[in-house]
Amino acid sequence: MKIGVFGLGYVGCVSAACFCELGHEVWGVDVDPVKVDFIRKGQSPIIEKEMPELIAKHEKAGHLHATSSAEEAVTQTDLSLICVGTPSLESGALDTQYVKRVAAQIGQALKKISKSHTIVVRSTLLPGTTRTQLLPILEAESGKKEGAGFSLAYNPEFLREGSAVRDFYEPPKTVVGALREEAAREVARIYQDIPGPVFLTAIEEAEMVKYADNSFHALKVVFANEIGAVAKKLGVDSHRVMEIFAQDTKLNLSPYYLKPGFAFGGSCLPKDVRALTARARELNVAVPMLSSLMTSNREHVHRAVKAILDRKKKKVGILGLAFKAGTDDLRESPMVELVETLIGKGYQIKIYDKNVSLARLRGANRVFIERTLPHLAELLCETAQEILDHSEVIVVANSDPDYLPILAEVRDEQVVFDLVRIVRELPVKKENYDGFCW
Repeated sequence: MKIGVFGLGYVGCVSAACFCELGHEVWGVDVDPVKVDFIRKGQSPIIEKEMPELIAKHEKAGHLHATSSAEEAVTQTDLSLICVGTPSLESGALDTQYVKRVAAQIGQALKKISKSHTIVVRSTLLPGTTRTQLLPILEAESGKKEGAGFSLAYNPEFLREGSAVRDFYEPPKTVVGALREEAAREVARIYQDIPGPVFLTAIEEAEMVKYADNSFHALKVVFANEIGAVAKKLGVDSHRVMEIFAQDTKLNLSPYYLKPGFAFGGSCLPKDVRALTARARELNVAVPMLSSLMTSNREHVHRAVKAILDRKKKKVGILGLAFKAGTDDLRESPMVELVETLIGKGYQIKIYDKNVSLARLRGANRVFIERTLPHLAELLCETAQEILDHSEVIVVANSDPDYLPILAEVRDEQVVFDLVRIVRELPVKKENYDGFCW
């Protein structure tokens, strides 16, 4: 394929050279004449392992070209990759002026060609930017419509400086978001010789994946550093601790706990987070990320409460009170806090949890619930059917499959508020269903 790469910075240079190595012919485009001149001389504008050899090889072979003309690149190619920078403004917001300018230039160049052209955005953009800002520019400048004259897709990159060429050929995943599945499949074909899973998705999801990745990477660095700071004060070998930590691929380095849903609770997580942060304070070690965990968790409960209050329906049924399915542990269950808040605001609450019985509660579990929700006996139902008969809003609080038959009987005037995404496709009308965090 003939590919135009707009922006000869880090991502653009690596993409251009690596696509040449895959057998494509590439036109690199940049407003900076110095970068263009570097490529024309067979030299790399960036410092990166393997790049000087790749650029020299493919410029000499006639596979890699460089130009300052957007029109030349578009008219000579089948597909344009937008790889220009999106730096931060002083406010922290994203500066999209360069990517918009390139979109306008590509749109103007599209007027000069009759064949369909594919535009793929690789610049990091916040969800919604490609659809709401770049698409209108492309359509206005070209006089054409997406799907009739050009295709638009978003394809985030996962390149690390120092290992970018290897990362290009061995990515953890390839993600292509598009307005139409046909367009996504067309873009994915340029990666057909690249290993790893391929995800075709909506544009906004592809944009968000990049932010989820980088935010998590930042979180991991801060987490390790804060654990290390506390460990150092305690005379503990932090590298050994994290080496052992990383061996757990069942819970620690795994998809577990990474499904958006309700707040955490139970007898372990809240207690241990509080204990560690309290010890850090005693040691005069600032751990702002660890210290924010409980605050963020409480905010998530408040977010759920607000979503229920916004429904303005006073009769609420709760399916599940324990902090997770298959247990009767109510200690620090976020559902207890949610119920307590709703009762305080005058809501009529009914609760069904087959595992929770006041007669069976013992020890700290019973002390906790008697202190925080002393009227629980009046709220508990013997059957899930009572929830269905009572409620205007039904809150699904854990993933017990026994709740599914009840949800299948939800009436048109009732609303299901699902905190756990109990199944992908609920037996409930869309207008009766509200997911939490999705």
